[in-house]
Amino acid sequence: MLSRPVLSVFPGPYVYLDPMTPSSVIDLPVYPDECDAFGHLNQASFLTLFERARWEMLIRGPGMDVFTRAGAWPAVRKAIIDYHAAAFPGDVLRFHQALTHHGRTSFTMRQTARRLKDDALLATAEFVFVCIDRDGRPMPVPAEFGAFMRAPPERGDMQRLTVNGVSLAVEVRGEGPAVLFVHGYPFDHTIWRDQIDALDGYRRIALDLRGMGRSDAPDLGYSMGIYAADIAALLDVLGIEDVVLCGLSMGGYVIFEFLRGWRHRVRGVVLMDTRAEADGAEARRARDAAAATAREGGGAAIAESMLPKLLAPGTAERAPELAERLRRMMAATPVAGIVGALAAMRDRRDSSDVLPALGEMPVLVMVGEQDVLTPPDSARRLAAGIPHARLVVVPGAGHVTPVERPAETSAALLEFLRVVG
Repeated sequence: MLSRPVLSVFPGPYVYLDPMTPSSVIDLPVYPDECDAFGHLNQASFLTLFERARWEMLIRGPGMDVFTRAGAWPAVRKAIIDYHAAAFPGDVLRFHQALTHHGRTSFTMRQTARRLKDDALLATAEFVFVCIDRDGRPMPVPAEFGAFMRAPPERGDMQRLTVNGVSLAVEVRGEGPAVLFVHGYPFDHTIWRDQIDALDGYRRIALDLRGMGRSDAPDLGYSMGIYAADIAALLDVLGIEDVVLCGLSMGGYVIFEFLRGWRHRVRGVVLMDTRAEADGAEARRARDAAAATAREGGGAAIAESMLPKLLAPGTAERAPELAERLRRMMAATPVAGIVGALAAMRDRRDSSDVLPALGEMPVLVMVGEQDVLTPPDSARRLAAGIPHARLVVVPGAGHVTPVERPAETSAALLEFLRVVG
């Protein structure tokens, strides 16, 4: 990882220590002697900083000598680094380390580097290590190292967790049975703000899907399958075996895909303002047109076109602050995330075949009484396709029921969660 420790020639600490920061998160400054003639942090120095971050992580955890104590050494077998933006002298870079694969004698680590002052993603790296003894023969990965890297992060507030190749912004709050909230397009986890506040007695997890909110927004890598795999990896990192899933609109599409691959990890499902059917030809053309709008006008153009369809008639006039909150949320969504989500929705599979098997678990279907995007009739068909599903139609709500009618939504969720147990 780890060819040798790298020490600063400057006096004083070079690591910014915060007792509330997880040990897998390391802050390092950029010094002038690490930069090229144009003042950019050069690629060789970036590689050194990635290595330094790994050393510091071990110092805060099992110790720098965790490998030598076991008579092993992690030799780099493969390294891939993508550089996204420049760093300059005086910048403080925040490095996140995550274990993405753990074999008997090898392991893979993914690292990201973000500039602390503006949270800009500067570089991502993946390193494959093979543990060897002094004669170069493969050795088992020390158990102490694996246990340290696999330990779930501390609970509470916003975290940034690297899973499935991206860094996701995640809010984790409370103790108890796990409930994971999946937002719709083109929103972020804060649409569940009121529900997260209300559901005491449960461990509430709300993430920004890749491409939205404060999560990474790669140019490629969007599909319902990838979103679902992100959630599965997130549950692994958090140490959660099973969960109640609650999804709004596109979040419901993600849940259907998650059920295809990880049904055994789901204790109950809430499907809100969503549908099971795939897009028809006209809807697919509309997705492509919206992608073109986003490329030309950004998130602001998408917000202007979508906002009139989201709320029940009269809500924007009665509660202009609510409409403005949604507009700002949508306008802030990265173009790459918008375009990726539109393609994922356009190409998603029909999930009608998933519905009959859901009769084995508690399922709640919710819809706004005045939802024009997924109308109540669509929700009734969805509920009818799931044996024993319960349907709740929320008066006075449009397509964003948890935002427009938060108290009613939270009450229905609490009643459902008591049934799930």
